[in-house]
Amino acid sequence: MNRTDESRVMELEEIHTLALSPAVAASFAALWSDDDKISVITEKGLHVMAGADKRWKGMQEYCKTRLTFFKGTFEKAVCCMWLIFLLQTVPLVAGGNITSSVFGLVTGVRPAAFGDFNSDELTDLFVIRGKKKNTMEIMLAREQEPLFQAGHGLSCMYSDMHITSVVPGNFDGDAHLDLLVTALNKTDPHSPTHIFISWGGVNHINCSNVTAMYKMKNQPLVLDYNHDMVVDLFGENVEGNRTFVVFNANRSIPPQLVPMMPAERSKDPLRVPHSHAFLDLNRDFTSDLLLSTKVGFELWLANKNGELALNGTIELPVGLTTEQIGQSLFLDLELTGEMYHLLPVCFDGFKDCLPCRNSTLFAYVNGKWHNLNPDLRDGTGQVWGFYRCSGHPYTDTVTLRGGDFNMDGYPDILATLMKNSHSKVFLLENVESLSGSLSRTYTIHGDSLASMNNDTTMAAFYDLYQDGVLDVILYGPDTVQAFRNTLDYDANFLKVMVLTGTDRGGNLPGPGISCRTTTQEGYPRLALTTQLPQSAHFSLGLPYTIFGLGRTPKFVDTLTVGIAGRSKPWTQIIPNSQMVVIPSPLDQTSKWRAQLFITPSKMILMSAVALTGTCGLIIAIIGALYWKEKREDRIEKLQEAHRFHFDAM
Repeated sequence: MNRTDESRVMELEEIHTLALSPAVAASFAALWSDDDKISVITEKGLHVMAGADKRWKGMQEYCKTRLTFFKGTFEKAVCCMWLIFLLQTVPLVAGGNITSSVFGLVTGVRPAAFGDFNSDELTDLFVIRGKKKNTMEIMLAREQEPLFQAGHGLSCMYSDMHITSVVPGNFDGDAHLDLLVTALNKTDPHSPTHIFISWGGVNHINCSNVTAMYKMKNQPLVLDYNHDMVVDLFGENVEGNRTFVVFNANRSIPPQLVPMMPAERSKDPLRVPHSHAFLDLNRDFTSDLLLSTKVGFELWLANKNGELALNGTIELPVGLTTEQIGQSLFLDLELTGEMYHLLPVCFDGFKDCLPCRNSTLFAYVNGKWHNLNPDLRDGTGQVWGFYRCSGHPYTDTVTLRGGDFNMDGYPDILATLMKNSHSKVFLLENVESLSGSLSRTYTIHGDSLASMNNDTTMAAFYDLYQDGVLDVILYGPDTVQAFRNTLDYDANFLKVMVLTGTDRGGNLPGPGISCRTTTQEGYPRLALTTQLPQSAHFSLGLPYTIFGLGRTPKFVDTLTVGIAGRSKPWTQIIPNSQMVVIPSPLDQTSKWRAQLFITPSKMILMSAVALTGTCGLIIAIIGALYWKEKREDRIEKLQEAHRFHFDAM
């Protein structure tokens, strides 16, 4: 570094000794005072630094050497415009705590489910609140802060009950979201699960909170059994018989109880708590049924008419029992167009409320289990593990939640881990595997949620600002928090939602969605996902899918939606857009509709700002030069007028 460069280097003296990160993503988080001190608010406190006068002198020197064609006040104005342009175009933070902007003062709620209840194209939040946790309430999403606000009259109380789950769905085909609420009797914790259906309407809900509609041994799975776009249920009745509860478009007609077809090898009891799933597993565009039993898994394949037949069983990884596994998760791990069955495992067995000493993740694909050997070490080298804590919200099961956090196309995972009785939510990033039978694995991604991640027990993905980037909603201890994911680069996305055959009905379980793109290197890439494949035990699935496209600003080659044995592709989809698919009529794919809503990316907005600023700067320069030239012409004319002409003598 030469002396000229040294004069421009910022020389600061730190008065308050704390790590200057992470910064707060808010206005007026940094201030340059009149006494030449810089104050910066971070998540760890207030930092005050001296030496700002030297920095300003350095910046003045930079402007003098780089902007030599400007003088005086105009030079300072151009310098300030250049600094403003840099501040507008350079990202300053990577995320932060935005709980107050999202929830305001209402933080004592327990997230239960997502869905667009009032059909305003914003995904609302269904929560459990109250000291006894016996009240279900709908918090409506808004575009202004706070982003969630409790709806007037949109709550139901279930006396003497303890709510265990909330599942939105269209149970009567009227295009309005209804609510399935499961609860246990507080006086008898071993009682069967009570099932209530609260019917939704236009900005109101009819609470059915007195008498349970049904009772089951466990929480039911929500699915569309007969492909009529009306949501149904599956579970074991109190006698232990597997039963479908088939709803219809007329509330006055009681739902039909359909026993599951008896089949050989299907006598194993279902696991409690279960991780059943309703998704397409053989790529025929028809959702199949995967059941978790006390010895493994059963695969029931469906035909176009919805008739299920037992195809086979899937044994657990060698040497494992159901006491050593958690809840299943289904992701396209390697972007091969296949759904991988992911399973969290504790080799030494789960002990109540104690961390597992030897945790791993298994992935089942092409008839074989693969140990992913994830790296569960944090930034300090401490090894964390899965855990299960009976009777506690969210942790009575080991539940993983998937989503593309960094928008690179590969699905990441939110997992709750424990070490020495201290629980934390970690982001497990999908990374390349240098060893192992599969090309991808998972590793703890630093501590992305460090600023607010203290004894948290649950985290779920959610697009808070409708910008196609997945943010995070966390819970614990006894409070809900929100984390904004502000990427340090501009990534593209495609957001897809499949409705129940109308312009408003949402939360349709089971549709398969595939996205075919071309990478920057020219290689084809196929990503596959399923909308709402699971519903029980606070799975907290989103009623939409976000495909991360990375930094590829190209058209999406093909987007295909499959449901009930039928499919329709759409080609050349504009990136950074939301696509709403309405598959109606179901048997006439040529009439399926898709509505596309374009979301400008940050780079487009910044480019617009930069272009506007550049044009303004050019106009100012041209005006200044024109004014300067006119002034010189005027001076020259005056000099010419006063010049003594010797020729005239």
